Amino acid sequence: MLQSPIKKQLLAKLKQEHCFWSYAVENISNIPDDILIEKTMLHLDLEDIDQLFKIYSLRKIKRVWLDHLIPQEEYLYTLNRFFAWYYFKIKYPDRYIKSMTTRYYNRIPS
Repeated sequence: MLQSPIKKQLLAKLKQEHCFWSYAVENISNIPDDILIEKTMLHLDLEDIDQLFKIYSLRKIKRVWLDHLIPQEEYLYTLNRFFAWYYFKIKYPDRYIKSMTTRYYNRIPS
C-alpha cells in the first residue's frame, strides 16, 4: 500500500516520540487512519496536526476526535477545548464537549 509523504512523515515523528511502544515494528506503517489521527492530535505539534487536514477531511478528523479524545473528557479537558475552538470552530466549547461526552456514554450499552 502506497503512503503519502505526509503520512510517512507523521509516522516517523510519532515513532520518534515513542508513541508506538505497544506495536510490533513491522505493523507501524500499517496502522489505521484513526489511530494515526488520534496519536498525532495527542502527541505532536500544531504544525503536524495541520498536516492531517491535507490528507484527511475535516469530517474524518472530527469523527476521530469525537470518538477517541472526547471520551477522555477530564484527562484531556484543556486540549479538547482548544481543538473545539481552534480546529472545529465551535462557539461554546465547554457546552459542546459536555454534550458530546454525554452522548458518547449514552451510546454504550449498560
